[in-house]
Amino acid sequence: MSAPGALHGIRVIDFGHHVAGPLAAVMLADQGADVVHVDRPGVTPPADDAFFNRGKRRISLDLKDAADLSVARDLVRRADVLIENFRPGVMDRLGLGWEELRAGNPRLVYCSMPGFAADDPRAGVPGWEGVIAAATGNCRIRAGHAPDGWDDTRPTYTAIPVASNFAAFCGAFAIVASLTARHRTGRGDRVEVPLFNAMFEAIGGSGAYPVAQGLLPERAISSNGSGTYRCADGGYVQFNPIGATPRFLTWFLDAAGVTAWTGDGLTDRARMDRDPSLRRLLHDRLTALFQTRPAGEWEELANAAGVPLAAVRTLAEWLETDHALASGQAVVVDDPELGATVMPGSAVWLSATPVPPGRPRHLPDADRAEILAELTSPPADPPRGEGEGAPVSLPYTGRRVVDLTQILAGPSAGRILVEFGADVVKINSPQRRVGAHGFVNRGKRTVLVDVKSSQGQQILWRLIDDADVLTHNFPERTAERYGLGYEHVRARRPDIVYVSVSCYGYGGPWSGRRGYETQGQAATGIMTRTGGDGRPAVLGPYNLLDYGTGAMAAFASAVGLYHRELTGEGQQVHTSLTQTGGYQQARFAVRPAPGLPDAERGRHRPAAEPCGPSALGVDPWHRFYRASDRWFFLGATRGGLPVLREVPGLKEALSGLDGADDDAVAAALETAFHTGTAREWTGRLTAAGLGAHPVTTLVELMTDTWARSRGLTVSQISEEVGEVVMPGIAIRVHGNPPRLGHPVRRPGADAREVLSRIGLADSAEALERGWAVQMTALPPGWDHF
Repeated sequence: MSAPGALHGIRVIDFGHHVAGPLAAVMLADQGADVVHVDRPGVTPPADDAFFNRGKRRISLDLKDAADLSVARDLVRRADVLIENFRPGVMDRLGLGWEELRAGNPRLVYCSMPGFAADDPRAGVPGWEGVIAAATGNCRIRAGHAPDGWDDTRPTYTAIPVASNFAAFCGAFAIVASLTARHRTGRGDRVEVPLFNAMFEAIGGSGAYPVAQGLLPERAISSNGSGTYRCADGGYVQFNPIGATPRFLTWFLDAAGVTAWTGDGLTDRARMDRDPSLRRLLHDRLTALFQTRPAGEWEELANAAGVPLAAVRTLAEWLETDHALASGQAVVVDDPELGATVMPGSAVWLSATPVPPGRPRHLPDADRAEILAELTSPPADPPRGEGEGAPVSLPYTGRRVVDLTQILAGPSAGRILVEFGADVVKINSPQRRVGAHGFVNRGKRTVLVDVKSSQGQQILWRLIDDADVLTHNFPERTAERYGLGYEHVRARRPDIVYVSVSCYGYGGPWSGRRGYETQGQAATGIMTRTGGDGRPAVLGPYNLLDYGTGAMAAFASAVGLYHRELTGEGQQVHTSLTQTGGYQQARFAVRPAPGLPDAERGRHRPAAEPCGPSALGVDPWHRFYRASDRWFFLGATRGGLPVLREVPGLKEALSGLDGADDDAVAAALETAFHTGTAREWTGRLTAAGLGAHPVTTLVELMTDTWARSRGLTVSQISEEVGEVVMPGIAIRVHGNPPRLGHPVRRPGADAREVLSRIGLADSAEALERGWAVQMTALPPGWDHF
């Protein structure tokens, strides 16, 4: 019999709807929590309900009915966690607000995920994904992926609910962190992750810059021939041999049998930087080369050579790969309505508390009798933690983390742990540029150590001996070759929480493959749904997999630390870019199981979606429009036409359009909206209770007065470049707020302090002479000119 999940014994009441609330709750259910989902009576669930409510018990309650509302309150009185994602004020009006509920249940962790925060002037605006995308600039095409002749001012719409997903990832993490703090103090807390705020986690390093330089224009990733290439079978591959050296490109050229290209300077980084014609020559040669073999052959060749390259797949193809199924990133569930159904597996994996594979959903109200019967018995006394009644401190105060991760995903997890109290030592390799250092390593102490050398290993092991958490992002088996595998580490630190982050995850045939954001998007189908005219494209402008996986890895760490808090036991936990890719597309990821007969496949009806760069929205009532000065998003529904007609300036435009086709309605609105500015129209629309927001540029967002006043954008003073601006903290915890980490110094600048802490201060110079540590001629931490 398998061990219970890490969150076994935690009761969650899930009032969530759409994506954010149910997704956060399913992440907790997958780790063993008893989640009770509250449905509205009479609602027919869509196909994606099979994923969003799997593993939960369900009861249907009309919260406007006094008897049902009394049941809801009784459920919450016995709960550990409440999750909701209504607009601010809705739960308070129902008598289910934080202030009222905590009086009867002071141990409650209450998590809200509205569109905009309660203190935001836009709190009453419906927080549709398109509205949040417009408000946060998440409607631009990725640099280098726009069609020829593209108008850069024109927005593009994605059906992937990026803001809701990030709110769920951050909310699930913050809930577990708050449960950890509650174990010591006995007191719950209120967590708030508005969708607007959550997007600052997604923006990440894209919004970080020295003030003296300003925010640089987005640049396409094109070094060493990076790009998307068409192959002999009409398929595509995403090739990304980036890095501090051209090693990946060299390995690929050798494997492809064109080593002679090196003689033309095509692997000479310095020459390529000086001579744009060489970069064009490399791209042209690669374009011709990839057309000589099918995409699958290139994928196998490149990955055998250790090169980051992925064939571009659809989401359905990804979910049916041997790797996704073997690694548990896709699971087959026997759904009570849909039958055999494949969907994303758990967001994270834990060795000591593995989740049961594929617990199917229950249908609405299926558990009503059982849940009501439980309410007739006296509530159990809450368990008391060893430190209950202790003074309030951040959940991970006193916890030490050794962070070996590189690039964006892993370091972001470490930064989030810093914000919740952890002491993090960041280790990077000497003589290497450290990307996005000023943001992803904020609050950490930084040291440059060659962990492959014997002396570097001495430094590392002394740090590990004092650590509670170790994080790395080596591909599978690479850590073992360095003597840093989980079994090696737990032999010395059996209670360590050992966090692994990778592109493809562990446990399947692709576990040893390398990859970055673009490979994760290619493999899981995001590029297919983003591209137009059959050509796939990387979804942008922000790194939804890198930073999403950072939040997922923080969640994995939090679950591991919570289990350790209760039991004293460590374990290995891991997540990956492709797991995050599946979760980012969860609305569309409920598919027929492989081999299901055609007659059964029709019951799986994923939500319709607009695709391609030219997409502006779902229909005329829910899309981007051009006003006289700029674009804005209208968030309404077909049923809201009577309300739309009453908006000043639209009554005449919409008269006589009952029963008209969508094109006619869109044309009428386009004409009307050209008569005023975006600010004027959004003011009129929101006054009528509709969703609307002007498209905001990243520069406008990062300098927005309200965002700055709430710590969503922050300024710090870097010893290297002076004042810098970057995203702040997306998560609010009201009784125990997370802290902004101190400005990180230039990479490696804390070496002497770190060495002193582990008793090697007197050996510092000798270690540097032996190339084990770098303390002089440090690399820059900010891209500046």
